[in-house]
Amino acid sequence: MIVFRNCRELNKVQPSRPLPHESNVNILQSEAHAAAVSRAVERLVAGKATSDGAGVRLTRVLTHDLQRRLDPFLMLDAFRNDNPDDYIGGFPDHPHRGFETITYMVAGRMRHRDSAGNEGLLGPGGAQWMTAGSGLIHSELPEQEEGLMEGFQLWLNLPAARKMIAPSYRDIPAETIPEFDAGGGVRVRVIAGESHGVVGAVTRPDTEPLLLDLHLPAGARFTQPLPAGHNAFTYTWRGSVRVSGVEVPDRRMAILANDGRESVSIEAIEDARMLIVAGRPLNEPIAQYGPFVMNTAEQIRQTLEDYRRGAFEAAAVKSL
Repeated sequence: MIVFRNCRELNKVQPSRPLPHESNVNILQSEAHAAAVSRAVERLVAGKATSDGAGVRLTRVLTHDLQRRLDPFLMLDAFRNDNPDDYIGGFPDHPHRGFETITYMVAGRMRHRDSAGNEGLLGPGGAQWMTAGSGLIHSELPEQEEGLMEGFQLWLNLPAARKMIAPSYRDIPAETIPEFDAGGGVRVRVIAGESHGVVGAVTRPDTEPLLLDLHLPAGARFTQPLPAGHNAFTYTWRGSVRVSGVEVPDRRMAILANDGRESVSIEAIEDARMLIVAGRPLNEPIAQYGPFVMNTAEQIRQTLEDYRRGAFEAAAVKSL
């Protein structure tokens, strides 16, 4: 894996829906059975406090050193700020190529604009799915001057054969994200993939990503099937839980062992919110320079040249 870390140098060269009642299911399993079939927790990760964009404070949970282990996922950022000084600058115009970004908003409002002419307003409970593909320039700027701003951004790699596809953007309003009652007070929002027969707002045949947002009251249990061979992790962002019997505190990622077991069991120690994320690994080389993710150093060099000469804007104009 080749990782180019200096994004500042790059900047210098730039020219719920609820389901019907009958679909509510009880997915509780006995604790003993769940422990027997659930993937083990390989390690816990606290993430790294940092800032990005125009000074937005965040925690980088999935960092570049975990990219190979958690392939096809490249990055997970978590942000929770109630001081406007920590988010008001947002993320001004910046480029991407070679992967997809999934932004999920818990609180606050963010406006997306890009060089392909797309625009969207991301509000509480909503998501946006952007495929950078061959390249585009976009911005994400707050549409609020005070109050809480909270959410996540997940980077999902594209396979080599699809890295240069045309860019695309999709708004996913909160009311269109499937949500179901899993029994015991557990509510599950299926942003991507499938959970217990409920298909999410987005599916992808190549990486088969799963992205769930779980609401769990204290003492509740939930088990999620996971395909064998898929890399998976959880991120607890409110309260504390047990994942496969291991206590996971607030704001911790639990990387799940890829041990052939095909589920993960969750038990809430207190009222909790958490993400479950999984996907099929690409097992391809990763070459990254800031917001560009390709397969080789030569492709990165070509990407930088394309960006310098304004090819991203030119490509976007053709798609309007």
